[in-house]
Amino acid sequence: MELLTALILLGIIIFLWFLPILSILSSSKTSGNEKLAWILAVLFISWFAWIFYLLLAPLKRNE
Repeated sequence: MELLTALILLGIIIFLWFLPILSILSSSKTSGNEKLAWILAVLFISWFAWIFYLLLAPLKRNE
């Protein structure tokens, strides 16, 4: 029973770690290299980059 609880907890933690990446991948705010840059920022800087993504993306406005 303890193993099952540990696996469920590990699954929840992994899902929460991937949540910002999945959010950026499914978003239509950015595309291409800018989306890749945001994903790399989330991987290396963590959730702070995701918060900046939510506030600042896209960096360039399409006209």
